[in-house]
Amino acid sequence: MRRFFLIALSLPLLGPALFAQAKRIDDAALRNAARSASDGDWLSYGLTLGETRYSPLKQIDASNVKRLGLMWSYEAGDGGGDQEATPLVWNNTIFGVTNWSIVFALDARTGKEKWRWDPLVNRKPTSDKMCCGVVNRGLALYHNKIYVPVNDGRLEALDADTGKPVWEARVSYVQQEQTLTIAPRIAKGKVIVGAAGGDRPTRGFFAAYDADTGREVWRFYTVPGDPAKGFENSAMRKAAATWDGDWWKLGGGGSVWDGISYDPDSDLLYVGTGNAEPWPAALRTKDVSTGHDNLYAASIVAVHADTGELKWYYQMVPGDEWDYDSVQQMILTELNINGKPRKVIMQANKNGFFYVLDRITGEFISAQPFSRVTWAKGIDPKTGRPIINMEVKYGKDPVPVSPGGGGAHNWSPMSFNPQTGLVYIPTRGWDTFSYATDYEFKPDANRVGGAGQTGLKLNTRGLTVQPGGPAIGPEPLPDGRLGTLIAYDPVKQEIRWRVPVGNSRYGGTLSTASNLLFQVAPNGTLIAYSADKGEKLLELTTGLHNGMGPPITFGVDGKQYIALMGGSGGTPTLGQSAEKSTPMKPRLLVFGLDGKAELPQTGDALTPAAPDTLHQQ
Repeated sequence: MRRFFLIALSLPLLGPALFAQAKRIDDAALRNAARSASDGDWLSYGLTLGETRYSPLKQIDASNVKRLGLMWSYEAGDGGGDQEATPLVWNNTIFGVTNWSIVFALDARTGKEKWRWDPLVNRKPTSDKMCCGVVNRGLALYHNKIYVPVNDGRLEALDADTGKPVWEARVSYVQQEQTLTIAPRIAKGKVIVGAAGGDRPTRGFFAAYDADTGREVWRFYTVPGDPAKGFENSAMRKAAATWDGDWWKLGGGGSVWDGISYDPDSDLLYVGTGNAEPWPAALRTKDVSTGHDNLYAASIVAVHADTGELKWYYQMVPGDEWDYDSVQQMILTELNINGKPRKVIMQANKNGFFYVLDRITGEFISAQPFSRVTWAKGIDPKTGRPIINMEVKYGKDPVPVSPGGGGAHNWSPMSFNPQTGLVYIPTRGWDTFSYATDYEFKPDANRVGGAGQTGLKLNTRGLTVQPGGPAIGPEPLPDGRLGTLIAYDPVKQEIRWRVPVGNSRYGGTLSTASNLLFQVAPNGTLIAYSADKGEKLLELTTGLHNGMGPPITFGVDGKQYIALMGGSGGTPTLGQSAEKSTPMKPRLLVFGLDGKAELPQTGDALTPAAPDTLHQQ
């Protein structure tokens, strides 16, 4: 009776649509991704085109979330950096990618491997050119193809049923110090991808490729190039007027390595751009007291999906010199602002401010700090420009700046729950770094650990630390914790609740229609909160202890599951060298109600669970 009761209870979760033949993933399917999510799918990086990471599934709720247990585990493959990839789910299949761009397809019921494809990246020269670790944030799905960003600059299309290559396009070159770490997005039959190249002499861009053929349709550069070679469009001509000196010889920056969203109603593509390169504004502007904006670095640009033509832009940090990339995830939704519905785009920026903009026009609506901020005294409500704190401009002495280069919010995705009206932000706390400028910058000098190129002297030993001026934003929690999970009201521009998390390197958030909020800690703990009040409902160990990616939820055969990737290939323990560290083999983990599979042990390789394990009650 117990078995029959649980099965009958679960059937209404997903309905008969799940048992029908898999639907073709086209523009309409992606536009209606929320409906597919009700059927159990997770079709794109942010679940919906608006990147909400909110699931309508609600079988797992506050009454039973403590019954979550491991259903099965799959060893994903070689490590690299932290796991940052978001798996996709379609046709009862989970598609995942490793940090080395190896793609796998698994039976969502059992974890049995359907196929696996290795692009055979030449790892040493590729990793040498990657800014901040070997990572890959995910895949795209469209027209029965899986689109893969390969670390070394290739964009591959694979047959979703077999894993066999369909076409290959060359996006960037390692020799030019640009790599691919971004999850591709789909917009109107095009695959959109940008190239990473932060802290290096690179010129940022993003490009659109025909989803069926791999032909490049258009390319948009985020900063201007050499004026002697002419400008690609009027947007670049306008941008060039905001730079000084021979900026193109130093790259310019503006890398596109994370945030992209798409609004099919306006046919606008929104892309976040990285910081200007090198960091100090004195190396690319004549007067650091007034400065030039250095368009379109540290901005959100909105372009037409068909042509790549610029519609509008908003620059978060004009003349940025603190590594404040604006590439963080951008959520599209509708908010009631001053009694009127507004179609908005929202971003919790690396610079510590939460922004709300009109996504049709780019008009500034509001911005307030959600973390400690010293680089600015606020945002002018009329112009939307920051009021720069001149005391933290780089000079001969080191200056404390908040947030630091790691940012108040980095790559870890946030989520938006329309039921609570709250955005859930993994924050990195109140990082403060001190730097001193090297005004004798040379293109091949001043590299971080032999890799990055910032134009800074990182060794400030013996120098006098100057005060950084007043801070704005929330005060630290009473226990002094710096990393927090924040529930943020985007209309009132205020923190509704926040909880300490102890470490900032969290794997993002997921909210659901059952008033649950999920987050994964760096120590491998899967945590569930009530979305409205922040009450902790679950702490579940995963058996992994580092490199945790963002959680997703999906459904199959009338049951809801939580999935995530974790592990980074090795982490040193006290007294050990990196070469002798205990391996934390990257894995994909799937949790469900009453799961009984054994959790992975450090260094052990797990095999998928038996087929009937998934249905055990």
